[in-house]
Amino acid sequence: MSTFRAPKGTYDLLPPDSAKFLAVREAIAAPLRDSGYGYIETPGFEGVELFARGVGESTDIVTKEMYTLTTKGGDELALRPEGTASVLRAALEANLHKTGNLPVKLWYSGSYYRYERPQKGRYRHFSQVGAEAIGAEDPLLDAELIILADQAYRSLGLRDFRILLNSLGDKECRPVYRTALQDFLRGLDLDEDTRRRVDINPLRVLDDKRDAVQKQLVGAPVLRDYLCDACKAYHEEVRELLTAEGVAFEDDLKLVRGLDYYTRTTFEFVHDGLGSQSAVGGGGRYDGLSEMIGGPPLPSVGWALGVDRTVLALEAEGIELELPPVTQVFAVPLGEEARRVLFAAVTALRRAGVATDFAYGSKGLKNAMKSANRSGARFAVVAGERDLAEGVVQLKDLESGEQTPVPVTEVVPALRARLAQAAS
Repeated sequence: MSTFRAPKGTYDLLPPDSAKFLAVREAIAAPLRDSGYGYIETPGFEGVELFARGVGESTDIVTKEMYTLTTKGGDELALRPEGTASVLRAALEANLHKTGNLPVKLWYSGSYYRYERPQKGRYRHFSQVGAEAIGAEDPLLDAELIILADQAYRSLGLRDFRILLNSLGDKECRPVYRTALQDFLRGLDLDEDTRRRVDINPLRVLDDKRDAVQKQLVGAPVLRDYLCDACKAYHEEVRELLTAEGVAFEDDLKLVRGLDYYTRTTFEFVHDGLGSQSAVGGGGRYDGLSEMIGGPPLPSVGWALGVDRTVLALEAEGIELELPPVTQVFAVPLGEEARRVLFAAVTALRRAGVATDFAYGSKGLKNAMKSANRSGARFAVVAGERDLAEGVVQLKDLESGEQTPVPVTEVVPALRARLAQAAS
């Protein structure tokens, strides 16, 4: 047994479970590809300052959860704790916003890292699929992204999730609310770290999950009462667009999310079957982030959906995804000549798009057939010296046990026909 283990708070993604993760990623990505979003991939680490500015110096992510390192050259780097800041940095660096076709619509998939207390649904290494629409201020974009996430979840069969929706205002109306909230919070019995947060970003206190804090927040000023007319109209249009498309949502006046860059629309997808870690994804509008990291004004909106959390949600609802078989045909050679002949047949089957595996290592018939059954294949191709002398191989249906000789030259069309018949 190996003396090495996966680091605490991480996990290895192995077959057959890995197939579910791939299917979830594909289901989330499919509606994005159909809606004009192009794929982007960024490095797994960035300069620390990108996240300090973009995510926010007062957030738990920056102050407590980022994995940071200093290179031999003295550069301060951080493993990426989220995707939006990296994607926007890459888009700005490549001048994608100058192509004249705004918004720039991008989607991504990758691993992210946060130093958190490990528990079910919360890992130090986790996987997300995200989408960003950069460079346009339009309620239709906000609604589009929420609808696409809803579509992705429903395509997987999920039903027991809820969409929480709120508006965080903008640079015109939020400062007024910020002052009113600070005045309220300074009158509460809060610990030193939370009082410091009141001075830096009081909205983050609303997101505090501790019961002792939440009980004191009863009667706190509500941002909705401070929204300017433009933000009210914008938010109402998003709500109307979602309602018109039959996408149900719940207004959550305390929803602020965990990142400092959000403005106006903010939303979260939650699943009540996951316990305390109920959020499976979320996002919102971040109209000022580009300027925070040194770019021009580029109003933008996006989301990230957790692949790990989505798989847990599927399990909570008892949903088994229909996954394509890893192996459809398994070749069992008996003798050296059969190994060469069947290896050629396996190669031809694979080129024809048939998932095929082989009994490697000169196994005997009994062990080779056990491997064929364990592989999940529907058919086995068996050949020995006598079969080859007659110019045939044996096709065995591993479900019915029926066995039929087929000319060696007809293996590919015969198996394709049998697989099509079995699937119908």
